Amino acid sequence: MADKNSTIPKGWRMTTLGEIPESWQITTAEKFCLKVADGTHATPKPVLNGKYLVTSKHIKSGKVDLTSAYLISQDDFNEVNKRSKVDQWDILFSMIGTVGEIAIIDKNPDFAIKNVGLFKCGNEFKAKWLFYFLRGRIGQGEIQQRMNGTTQSYVTLSDLKSFPIIVPSSSDELKAIAAVLSSLDDKIELLREQNKTLEAIAQTIFKEWFVNFNFPGATGKMIDSELGKIPEGWEVEKITDIFEFIKGSEPGAANYSNEKPNSSFVPFYRVQDISQYGDVPSIYVEEKLLKGKIFGQDDILISLDGTIGRVFIGGSGGHSGGIRRVIEKQDYIKKSLIFCFLKSAKFQNDLKSFSEAETTIKHAGGAVEYMKFVLNEKICERFGETIDPLFQKIISNISQIQTLSALRDTLLPKLMKGEIRVAEFNN
Repeated sequence: MADKNSTIPKGWRMTTLGEIPESWQITTAEKFCLKVADGTHATPKPVLNGKYLVTSKHIKSGKVDLTSAYLISQDDFNEVNKRSKVDQWDILFSMIGTVGEIAIIDKNPDFAIKNVGLFKCGNEFKAKWLFYFLRGRIGQGEIQQRMNGTTQSYVTLSDLKSFPIIVPSSSDELKAIAAVLSSLDDKIELLREQNKTLEAIAQTIFKEWFVNFNFPGATGKMIDSELGKIPEGWEVEKITDIFEFIKGSEPGAANYSNEKPNSSFVPFYRVQDISQYGDVPSIYVEEKLLKGKIFGQDDILISLDGTIGRVFIGGSGGHSGGIRRVIEKQDYIKKSLIFCFLKSAKFQNDLKSFSEAETTIKHAGGAVEYMKFVLNEKICERFGETIDPLFQKIISNISQIQTLSALRDTLLPKLMKGEIRVAEFNN
């Protein structure tokens, strides 16, 4: 909140959420929305065939992730929907556990919700306005003030209904601001989808050449090896003979900073920070404490402790000891081959089977010593020539995503408070 004793600029007024334009208003979510509700508090039984049940943990990065959601019966689905049916252009809010994750429902949904806040907005632009407001600095600050619980955080339905929202007086301006922010997100999503396509192409070629052995110039002649039949002229190599796994450093939590104090600090990645390509972590560490363990944007990381097998590209800075930077030991190995190998289903399955499953926290650092790769130098070189341009395009797209994300995050608080006005909103 702004200092109440400060001079308020002409055309502005002081509110409980700070200074806003005189013509703008502060309302509550209950008044802004058609309805504010929450999902069922019951626990419907899982079934083999039915409808998905979404909880707070399935709301991630502005969307609903159904990969770990379970199915409930049609009868339970109908019963839950009597209380909290989800429609297109609703906003979902994680109310328990990781509080404050927000998802915008931009397509007709087919799931029910449990312990999830539901804001029924009624149209696209009101939904987008609320989505960005809740994600912004003011919205997140208000969420933090309303959090309850010690063992597990939560917010109440009453808190959601009374949640304060800044709203422009003109619906045209609201639409214009929402359109500016969503256009940036649309460009980001387009680049992410393009990267998924590029990666799928690369992985398909990798599988054909190095798993199915349907590579350029293949004769079909096979020979015996310790791993079974392999093409004539190919060899079985330990992966530690062709890749080097460089362990990160542990500067200690006492040296973590939640912001970048000066240029001597760099982003510091832990295992939980490498879930999505190019993500920037919330922790910074002084570079001199990392003992030279620095990586760049086109370097490839893999997590070998805790959640094992996460592969990450597009960042830069330092990384923890639970993560390895993987580089080539042989000239015929390119980064695109390392990337595809580490992401391949066979490597991921082997890594998990070699990991120490009997421990509470899994460790796979030693597993790579036992793993092997069937390869041919000329085919590796050919693969690099073919796939490296795709890999570099993925890196370039990640860089653009980071630039657009930074622009959106800079504009978001200024647009939502009226510090920047969209000049053409009346057109």
